[in-house]
Amino acid sequence: MAASDWKSKCKLEWSLGDDIPMPDTVDWKTIYEKKPFGRNLLKNPTPFGLTHSIAPPEHELAGMFGAEPPRFEPEGDFNSWRISTEVLPYDSSEIPPGAVICHMPQFSWFSLEQTVDLKGEGFWEELLDNFQPDISVQDWYEETQLHKFIYQLHVRLLGVSGETVIQEHTICPEEDTSSFSHMWKKVSHVFSNYGPGVRHIHILHKLKNMNMIDFHATRVTDSTVMVKATRSTLH
Repeated sequence: MAASDWKSKCKLEWSLGDDIPMPDTVDWKTIYEKKPFGRNLLKNPTPFGLTHSIAPPEHELAGMFGAEPPRFEPEGDFNSWRISTEVLPYDSSEIPPGAVICHMPQFSWFSLEQTVDLKGEGFWEELLDNFQPDISVQDWYEETQLHKFIYQLHVRLLGVSGETVIQEHTICPEEDTSSFSHMWKKVSHVFSNYGPGVRHIHILHKLKNMNMIDFHATRVTDSTVMVKATRSTLH
């Protein structure tokens, strides 16, 4: 198949408009095989083996009949994610004077991060710089009610070197601890009109865990990063 045929095939199958630059210098056969549009660019988007279409499993205290063995750190398949743990200092601000404390909760942040190489996934420079397609991010986190702040999402659009931040967005929801449903909560954001030079997307989740006699973890699932063949803002 000729190069022009591969270009036509890409344009037809992905419904690419005439305003999307498609230079002849691009290897359209390789682009077609990578199928960049309409797919999740994150690897291993369900590291805890759960899905938001099913309610998260209830936590069982260690020692209960039929309960899982006690654990002291998050469990899952974290392949393709860089993980780290930040243990937080004890918070004694709400303890009344003279109170006898037997146990205090020890909180920690469990972080998962991953970087998407846009050119490696099949997107070409003219598309990213001139057209600037919408970049959609979506996530589901578990309502654990361990604390009023149990989840953070930080997303950065990075340049060629992977160090220059071109645009970023942070989500840090505050939980309503007076109401508890133990369901998945959705967060999302769309980047548009972000300017030329974007080549990487860095995504970082921070999940709050608590250790007090037993270990309680907050989990995330169905994380999604997609680049659409559309843009919501004129450039």
